[in-house]
Amino acid sequence: MSLKENELEKPKANGVALLPILVFLVLYLGSGIYFEYIHPIKGKMGFYIMSVVVAFGIALIVAFIQNPKLSFSDKIHVCAQGIGDDNITIMLFIFLLAGAFSGVAQAAGGVTSTANMLLNIVPARFAVPGLFIIACLISMAMGTSVGTITVLVPIAASVAYTAGLNLPVCVGAVVGGAMFGDNLSFISDTTIAATQTQGVEMKDKFKVNFKIALPAAIATLIVTALLTFHGAPSHLSHYPFRVGLALPYFAVLAAALLGVNVFIVLGAGIVLFLIFGAGCGTLTYVKAFSAMGDGTSGMFETMIVTVLVASIAALMQEYGGFEAILQWIRKHFNGPRGGMFGIALLTGLMDIATANNTVAIVVAAPIAKNISEEYGVDPRVTASLLDTCSCIFQGIIPYGAQLLIAAGLSGISSVEIIPNLFYPFFLLISVVLSIAFGKKSSKPHKKKQA
Repeated sequence: MSLKENELEKPKANGVALLPILVFLVLYLGSGIYFEYIHPIKGKMGFYIMSVVVAFGIALIVAFIQNPKLSFSDKIHVCAQGIGDDNITIMLFIFLLAGAFSGVAQAAGGVTSTANMLLNIVPARFAVPGLFIIACLISMAMGTSVGTITVLVPIAASVAYTAGLNLPVCVGAVVGGAMFGDNLSFISDTTIAATQTQGVEMKDKFKVNFKIALPAAIATLIVTALLTFHGAPSHLSHYPFRVGLALPYFAVLAAALLGVNVFIVLGAGIVLFLIFGAGCGTLTYVKAFSAMGDGTSGMFETMIVTVLVASIAALMQEYGGFEAILQWIRKHFNGPRGGMFGIALLTGLMDIATANNTVAIVVAAPIAKNISEEYGVDPRVTASLLDTCSCIFQGIIPYGAQLLIAAGLSGISSVEIIPNLFYPFFLLISVVLSIAFGKKSSKPHKKKQA
């Protein structure tokens, strides 16, 4: 049967078509568990020994072997259609620009200056809630939870030791704030993946997302304040900073919140850091462009994964894999609320399996889009659920990069941090309540032309 004839027919449910994802999970999750818990290698994070690119590459080979009714050239055509989707193309370009922005910002010293400036403003008695707020702002500005944790956890550990505060609570506040910012940032790869795959504007997803995240953040601030207020220090150390190196981050945040096109926001942010970095003497021509190159290179794995997953997803859909998932969801979930719970569950399970929130979104997104269309779930809500649920589980799994890095930098185990991760657990409660009691999803919201 030719592809053109096949396109006229709606694919029948076929659970076997999901085999590539099963192969990926066995390879990646199995390897991670083995090298993390059974046979750990010193200095290595078990879940990052098996390359996610290699695992997805093998899964794609499995997808090509399946369904002999389609010729090899037809399968290539299906993959090309998946990769060539407008939203996938936009997502890849944004990844490149976000990488360049992140690279030049860190090279200029913007992250450290911004963090130190905010620490000097925070009253000593509110040091731990202050760490949470600072992590929220830094992560929103940087667009990366891992980068935020890498910068702030050593500072949090220093604050804990010098001020006599509980170290796991301080580290937990930073990790929680980092996940808050990663979830809401306009330049985070999770936001880019969630919005572009669902075809919605970032500002629209932000509005939906913020209503869910804000109550969880407020609850976290209250709990951390109550836990640490008594016996808190009367003063903290002074941390050096340069206002000029913090200004570009705030400008980027303001522009993003005003709904300025993300390409303009990132481009302007890069220019501002080049100007202020040169003015403050922290950036030279060579250092600036070398850092931008390193930043874009750091996005290559994410981009390759996006291409591979788009290909696998296109083939699975062609073979009837998505229809099989929809059939299962129809049996267990009813109406828009049921569809939302299905999307949340799917995303959470994918993150637990992959230990990477961006990968989880990219894998779950095409299936979530089908659920969204069938159950009448607003795409803005779908994008919010994809981003939020992936960040919830990424923030609490002990083998995720966020907790492993936080544990390594602070000298405590990831298991010690988990009971003090108030924000992700409050966010989980907030998501469940928003689905169960929130306003029913409206008609799908079409994305405006850029």
